[in-house]
Amino acid sequence: MRTVAVVGSSVAGWRAAQELREQGFDGRLVIIGAEPHRPYDRPPLSKEFLAGALQPEELALGSEQEEADLAADWRLGTAAVRLDTRRGAVVLADGSEVRADGVVLATGSARRSLPGTGEAPGSHRMRTIDDALALRDDIRAGARVVVVGGGLIGTEIASSCRALGAQVTLVDAQHLPLARTLGIELAPLYFAQHEDHGVRVRCGTPARRVLAEDRVTGVELADGRVLPADAVVVEVGAEPATRWLRGSGLKLRDGVVTDSGCVTALPNVVAVGDIARYQPPHRPRTVRSDHWSTAMNQPPVAVRNLLAGSTVATYTGVPHFWSRQYGSTLQFAGYAGPKDRITVVEGSLSSRRFVATYHRGGRQVAVLAMNSPKLFATHRRRLITALSHPATTVPARS
Repeated sequence: MRTVAVVGSSVAGWRAAQELREQGFDGRLVIIGAEPHRPYDRPPLSKEFLAGALQPEELALGSEQEEADLAADWRLGTAAVRLDTRRGAVVLADGSEVRADGVVLATGSARRSLPGTGEAPGSHRMRTIDDALALRDDIRAGARVVVVGGGLIGTEIASSCRALGAQVTLVDAQHLPLARTLGIELAPLYFAQHEDHGVRVRCGTPARRVLAEDRVTGVELADGRVLPADAVVVEVGAEPATRWLRGSGLKLRDGVVTDSGCVTALPNVVAVGDIARYQPPHRPRTVRSDHWSTAMNQPPVAVRNLLAGSTVATYTGVPHFWSRQYGSTLQFAGYAGPKDRITVVEGSLSSRRFVATYHRGGRQVAVLAMNSPKLFATHRRRLITALSHPATTVPARS
């Protein structure tokens, strides 16, 4: 390969570019990104950065020297709009194109929205560093903030806004947010933290639209109620950013479908991070993981296969994530399901310091910890062993 294009300049794209050089690719490397910024870390946006504990320069993924070592051709501030696989070309929004022998797809995910979102001052989404800066400017002590969306990012934003002294209302369409992620037994424990810290929680009724005059005035719910607001943050989930790949010939199904090595139907095109729907060796079905850990850990395998021209390595990583809210730490690894049997194996729920394991069909499939980082590390290693050896079962402790 003489030219490789990395489409996406967030963590998955950055790691892929690094791996290309580290694995010996010395040809032309083009990094394409829709944002004008050099690669930066997104997870702190809803936590330390929003709270003012970090400044923009502290989010950079690489140093000036590391960026120089890539010797890359940076195409930032212009999104990719089409992949012409027959011609080996990535077409950009400004009409230009990048011809490449190999392509790494790392365009991440796009935030879903509500009518009225972003149309007036005070209405926000949380996707980019510019989004976080705009929201940070709007948050002040006593301000009425409505956060629409009770997922991990939405709850982190609620926690950060509350720490800044805002009056926060958290809205979610589900009766029990995070139940799909953590299970119906444990999700209430995490959500109770919000009310403990003075956040008003309104669940079970979806938001219909963001209301505004000269600036945002509130959120209208599906039952007609209006929640007054000085600022609104809409965080109602995301979808893989694959629309630009329609017509490319690649198989798209809630992501770009790949094999176990992140290789698409075309051996010279690989996908990593949020958009990759891959086949784990320890799962019967394909999965897609939008966690930071997957974006960090998939590129070494994907790049090796890209440079080899075929799948010679398999990605065996187990998805894991962490969240910090109101001073408490949540850590999770594995593949939880709604019917899993959950057992607390360390600590207690009442103390909010525990480790719980998830079991399905006699096998451990996930682990969750609250305020127990050392114990989580131990149980996560056990989980990886259990998933890597299908014949091995790890019994739940009572």
